Amino acid sequence: MSKVFQYQEDNLSYTVTIYEENGAFFADITVNEGAMDVNAIYYGDDDYSGASEALKGSLNMNGAGSTYEGEKVQWDEAVALSKPGLGREGEDKETFLSEGETLKVSLDIDSLDSIDIFGIRATSTTTDSGSIKGVSGDPQEPEEPEEPEEPTYDKVFFGYDFDGNDNPLGGYFILADEPENNEYNIPVLPEGTEPTFENFANYFEQIGGDVTAVESVVFYQNDYDGVPQEAFRVDAPDEGFADTDAMVAAYDDAIATMEDLDAGEELMLALMIEREEADDVSDEEDMDEFEDEAVL
Repeated sequence: MSKVFQYQEDNLSYTVTIYEENGAFFADITVNEGAMDVNAIYYGDDDYSGASEALKGSLNMNGAGSTYEGEKVQWDEAVALSKPGLGREGEDKETFLSEGETLKVSLDIDSLDSIDIFGIRATSTTTDSGSIKGVSGDPQEPEEPEEPEEPTYDKVFFGYDFDGNDNPLGGYFILADEPENNEYNIPVLPEGTEPTFENFANYFEQIGGDVTAVESVVFYQNDYDGVPQEAFRVDAPDEGFADTDAMVAAYDDAIATMEDLDAGEELMLALMIEREEADDVSDEEDMDEFEDEAVL
């Protein structure tokens, strides 16, 4: 979870990202364009009533730094970071940021909700005035990345034995849904259970399956006609699966490997397309040269 503030003026733009890390809160100040020496930071919530924190002298936020969108701001905290002027350190000064550089600052807050507005007092800036009293509000709250959906299956076979063609002989089939005619009484996941492999594996153990005897797990998904088709299988190691957790871990490793292979195939396809396009351009150039020579 984080909050992101943006600021743009003349030849300067920066981003401030507020976030929690190991129970503490920080602000990452990143210059996107231009440069500035960050001398002080100010921040507060959306309650603008009461007295406002301030720093004296050249670090104050009087005037332009005391309002946001025409409304007077009440700063809850004001923190001095450095004195104006680059001095002997020049652009090596810790608080001086040029394009692409980031300054990490600790914040004395207990929650991200404590900050709805953020101010920066900076000098040695690339703006026309050479300094800013930047005030940023309306923070963006980036959406948390969605957890990837677990693959689901229509049928799983926990195989103890296979014939010479690797066809199932002994073991347990488990179905995701109860068919209309289950004449062979094939076990079915309890109603409402999501058909992920972890749920199949747990149910296999519940109905008396012997995980240590499993030689291979075969995964099926129905085709367009509703006929189960083998998708892939996960073989047990030579010593067998120690327990259900070990079997699920082997499955997770197999899925991760397949995802890596899929990503590699997409990259190879993209490279092939680029190469074909380059060849087409080269062929067109050769044809143009040939036509020019033929005219001569």
